[in-house]
Amino acid sequence: MSATTTTSPRPQPSPMGRGMPGMGMPVGKAKTFGPSAKRLAGRMHPERFWFAVVVLLGVTSVAFAVAGPKILGHATDIIFDGVIGRARGVPGAGIDFGALADVLLWVLGLYLTSALFSWAQGRILNGVVQRVVFKLREDVEAKLHRLPLRYFDGQPRGELLSRATNDIDNVSTTVQQTLSQLLTSLLTVIGVLVMMVTISPLLALIALAVIPLSVFVTARIGKRSQKLFMEQWKQTGVLNAHIEESFTGHQVVKVFGRQKESEEEFRRRNDALFGAALGAQFISGLIMPAMMFLSNISYVVVAVVGGLRITSGSMSLGEVQAFLQYSRQFTQPLTQVASMANLMQSGVASAERIFELLDAEEQSPDPADASLPAQRRGRVEFEDVSFSYRPEQPLIEHLSLVAEPGQTVAIVGPTGAGKTTLVNLVMRFYELDAGRITLDGVDITRLRREDLRSQIGMVLQDTWLFGGTIRDNIAYGRPEATEEQILDAAKATFVDRFVRTLPDGYDTVIDEEGTNVSAGEKQLLTIARAFLASPSLLILDEATSSVDTRTESLVQHAMAALRSSRTSFVIAHRLSTIRDADLILVMESGRIVEQGTHEELLEAGGAYHRLYSAQFAATTT
Repeated sequence: MSATTTTSPRPQPSPMGRGMPGMGMPVGKAKTFGPSAKRLAGRMHPERFWFAVVVLLGVTSVAFAVAGPKILGHATDIIFDGVIGRARGVPGAGIDFGALADVLLWVLGLYLTSALFSWAQGRILNGVVQRVVFKLREDVEAKLHRLPLRYFDGQPRGELLSRATNDIDNVSTTVQQTLSQLLTSLLTVIGVLVMMVTISPLLALIALAVIPLSVFVTARIGKRSQKLFMEQWKQTGVLNAHIEESFTGHQVVKVFGRQKESEEEFRRRNDALFGAALGAQFISGLIMPAMMFLSNISYVVVAVVGGLRITSGSMSLGEVQAFLQYSRQFTQPLTQVASMANLMQSGVASAERIFELLDAEEQSPDPADASLPAQRRGRVEFEDVSFSYRPEQPLIEHLSLVAEPGQTVAIVGPTGAGKTTLVNLVMRFYELDAGRITLDGVDITRLRREDLRSQIGMVLQDTWLFGGTIRDNIAYGRPEATEEQILDAAKATFVDRFVRTLPDGYDTVIDEEGTNVSAGEKQLLTIARAFLASPSLLILDEATSSVDTRTESLVQHAMAALRSSRTSFVIAHRLSTIRDADLILVMESGRIVEQGTHEELLEAGGAYHRLYSAQFAATTT
């Protein structure tokens, strides 16, 4: 939205009063775990230098940690040899406490150094992950600005918000918790394997036998849980969409007594989410017990074989003790990786949903050699324009019209005739199927959207105010405006008269829903916003519908001043408000069936006369 545009940034419905079908959930075959995980890893490529530092610190930390058990094995041999020697009556035999102390001090130093490098690794990795997620959030935000309005028409806002907030947070948590542990676990497996082979290749082979089984179990369970995690996050988005819709229209729900139906719908969707989440967590939760079972079997086999080798004299007690410690250290990282599988599955499922948003078709890019009108006059011309939301249902066909500078062009017609669509095409919220629209002689497709919309001010029936002061809301379309200019715009649109009655005046803070000002006052604020922006082209879509009769009369005078010297498109249902329009267009089914002044159209006795008579009859009965 440009600085001079006062339309709501929220998705607007089509003129038919509903979104386009088939545009709610992204369609297409879901990606598998591998491609999504690979793409997520690819987003970390810019941090490759710091990842190299993290790996180096991890290798150093693990190297010191895995050396500990082997050195402790020497301490066990010192104690064992001393006890056995004394028991056999060997002269001078006993525990060499000096040598034992040296060994223990070495081990203490190794573990302290390992902990220091591990802390540095975690500190750097935390910064890396947060920068990656920060960039992901930026990309999602930028993507939302590049998506066409057509995408938002049928996209549930709760579902979209879920992808932009919940899913990104889940990715952040997943990467933060798993990446450090995954790196440490893999390095530990490699380091421990080297140490086990140096102690006993036979026992190392026995310990390695658990790996193929672990990989098989993890792959089988993970494949099933991935689908369930995708369903879980899909149902989360669906539930969020329902909650957002219900609470946005909370008053309407209560007025029509639909609380029970809303609660039942919530219960149904919550049950679907419960079922998907329970299934995902249960299936992925099977990995940990399975891995623990395999680890314990390996540990028992190693202990038995190691005991036999001690009795045969081929290994010392300290070596077997060290190997048993390595055996546990070897299977423990595998178990930890397996236990993170459900978290990784959930995170990658969220990443897949984010990538679906990032891959959505964008609006056409602005031209590299963009043009600008030689003079801003506000002349708008439709040249044989055709447009449809769905190819099989044409809406506007071969429409041609000219709005001269300074003219007020009113557009009237029944609901669904294409009135709002017409002005949305001027704003390039949608792209034409055929024909072209020019602004001051320049095809609007040759203008950058920012340049186009900077010349247009728009006030909708559906008002939008953001959380901020009244002064900030008026200056939204022109942030550099002076206090005097803001006051002049407020006085011209009769905002000043009710602001002066507020305790904090222009410093009154409006909440996000604008509940501390009336509907008519909100409308006046949006009109003042457009007045201050001073665009060359003004679009008013039933802008005075929320204003009372007395205020409407005042606003009409303000609008007359605002429309002077600029082209105006006015969409109106109250025909009494557009009697003074220079040109009135009567639309039916996307076509202009009549055009002329108020008096000319009444004399013609056609569609405009019927609409006017129907309204007049309604007001007199």
